[in-house]
This record gives sequence, structure tokens and C-alpha cells, in this order.
Amino acid sequence: MDFKIVERSLFARIARMVLKSGNVAMVLGKTIHLSGVSRDDFLRDQGWLAHELCHIRQFKEHGFFRFLWLYLVESWRVGYYNNKYEVEARIEGMKHRKYMNPALRAASTITPTGLPLPADEKEIE
Repeated sequence: MDFKIVERSLFARIARMVLKSGNVAMVLGKTIHLSGVSRDDFLRDQGWLAHELCHIRQFKEHGFFRFLWLYLVESWRVGYYNNKYEVEARIEGMKHRKYMNPALRAASTITPTGLPLPADEKEIE
């Protein structure tokens, strides 16, 4: 899959402040924006990379502006954590872990500092 990585991205820094997280990776189109994590550390975490590659695929399937709109509407309706695009990406990010031994699994995970996900206040109907 064709993608680009931008370290110390302003977009990711803003997301990092909103999410109150120590490190963030986010996708816009075919570009993964990073803040609080180096390119090398990000690429070492297979699950995190798979998660963001899923978002790149989602952008490709829906189109850039359409996907942004769908993602924002879904986040507004059900919150960030329950957003179906985030759920799909989290599942993708966890698939490789079932083939890893426990020691390697623990060593390969980057633990975010601060809260990894915002506490959504909106109730799910």
C-alpha cells in the first residue's frame, strides 16, 4: 500500500491535545501524521501501523472528502470510541497479535502516555 509518513505533524499535535494523549497517529488521505512518536517507533508497532493502514483504505474506498464527512458524522452520532470506522481499524490493528508469543506481544506495544481515548459523554441509543 502506498503511503507517506509526516513526523511532528501539526494535525496530529492538535488531535493529541483533543484526545489528551501522549502520542497520536492520524490519517488524512494517504498520509499518516504523527505527534509524540517517531517514525521508527510507530513502524515497529505492527498493530498501530495496521490500524492506520485501515484508515488509508477507508479513505480510498470512500474518497477523501466523503470519508472525512462520514467519519465526523459517525463520531458525532456515537462518539469517537464507538465510531464504526475506528472499531474496524482497531480490529485490523489487533489481528496480528494472535500469532505473537506473549513476550513479543508485550515488547512490541507502544503504551500511550495520558488517556489513550477520550471519555465520550454521549449516550448510545
